[in-house]
Amino acid sequence: MKKGFLLLLSLLFVALAFSPANASRDKDTVVLVQGVDPTTMDPHNHMETPAWNVHIQLFDTLLQRTPDIKRENLLAESHRLVNDKTWEFKVRKGVKFHNGEDLKAENFKFTFERMADPKLKLRQTVFQGVIERVEVMDDYTFRIHTKDPYPVMEAILCIYGQPLPLKYFQEKGPAHFALNPVGTGPYKFVRWIKDDHILLEANEQYFRGAPKIKRVMIRPIPEATTRVAALQTQEADIVVNIPPHLMRLMNWKGRSFVSTVPSVRVIFVAFDTTKGGPVADKRVRQAIAMGADLKTNIKKVLDGNGVVLGSPFTEKHFGYDPAIKPYEYNPEKAKQLLAEAGYAKGFDLVLNSPSGRYLNDKEMAEATAGDLRKIGINATVKTHEWGTYMNMMYGRTAAPAYLLGWGNTSFDADFTISPLMRTGKLLSAVSFPKLDELIDQGISTMDQKKRLKIYSDAAKIIREEVPWAWTYQQVDIYGVNERLNWKARTDERLVVYDMSFKK
Repeated sequence: MKKGFLLLLSLLFVALAFSPANASRDKDTVVLVQGVDPTTMDPHNHMETPAWNVHIQLFDTLLQRTPDIKRENLLAESHRLVNDKTWEFKVRKGVKFHNGEDLKAENFKFTFERMADPKLKLRQTVFQGVIERVEVMDDYTFRIHTKDPYPVMEAILCIYGQPLPLKYFQEKGPAHFALNPVGTGPYKFVRWIKDDHILLEANEQYFRGAPKIKRVMIRPIPEATTRVAALQTQEADIVVNIPPHLMRLMNWKGRSFVSTVPSVRVIFVAFDTTKGGPVADKRVRQAIAMGADLKTNIKKVLDGNGVVLGSPFTEKHFGYDPAIKPYEYNPEKAKQLLAEAGYAKGFDLVLNSPSGRYLNDKEMAEATAGDLRKIGINATVKTHEWGTYMNMMYGRTAAPAYLLGWGNTSFDADFTISPLMRTGKLLSAVSFPKLDELIDQGISTMDQKKRLKIYSDAAKIIREEVPWAWTYQQVDIYGVNERLNWKARTDERLVVYDMSFKK
């Protein structure tokens, strides 16, 4: 109790020094605190939850997930599968962009053609090689024709395909839009002061009705104790990634509470096998998998807030096979495998990691490095600022190993292994031909039973080849201001339109 009291005093001391953007926020402004700032306001040029949590306030999609993760139409009034390679969508009438432009089928044609164009080098590549053409039937009806059957279309359209305002985007260009976004969503963009705050205001003409909360401020605070301090002084309303050892202090009656939920996010240590070196040898990767005591590290570093996985999927994802088990901690077997691979005396290994993006991410990387040193690998951790780190991911310069998290909110196995493990994909640093074949089969097969078998087989190959040293499901921990009606979602979305202040 004494230690907890002293810690609380120290947090309040930090809080007194904490100065939010523009000194304070009023009773009509909700303040969301994330660990990092978005890298862009272009909804098609990122693959980051911190950016999505800004963009879901500004932009809408054809479909969306409800708080209980069910799919429903949003900008689509209705939709149907015409045949295995044709999807038809009816667009809601009367929806306007924030600048007054009308939303029509042509906006979606432009959007999907933009996303499908590899020459634009957008970071979202989900529709590249998938869409053959987009056909406008009338002002409010269009069809997406795919090159092959595409069984995940509905799941993907809950995340991707935010329509762009044609006139504004074409006049101003993508660089301007990436700093001054215009969408159809419940909030309008006001300003973005990089690494300080983003301010949004309610779209009073929103087609589903004006938001209950008038303004949104989103702040990046990498240091966990400073995030907690912001909540304690009630300068913040939701704080992400509360450190487990501070959870008890957040349950402060009349001030704040903790909301937790098992996430769809998996955290992993991945290898770049394309650049040679020790990790290009499967035996070395297996040795590292056996030499990292993941269960103990989750217990000590995360206070148990993580679920060890045997595959890249959680039980919430279509394609999950509970029969696939993780490697057991076995340092002696790990040393044997290293010797067989010609590394009996070990080797130097740099493990790259962000700091503050995920729950105790740097600490989990350091714990893994400590385990590997015990089996003879001279492992060191190098941390990076988030924007720099994402550039490393897209540029494939994080070799030989790196810690990353992936929140698969499509709830389908393909959206994990296709972008992260398919040869040649933007975020893939491995190449396994047999796995490629299964990935291609899974994304072009409409029969769901066949797809389940495909992903089970894929998980077995992944376990054998070890593209990732270890994987665990993150348990998300949020600190929440008592004045707010909100509870954590498993897809990590902070949907302000669904929030309200208590009377």
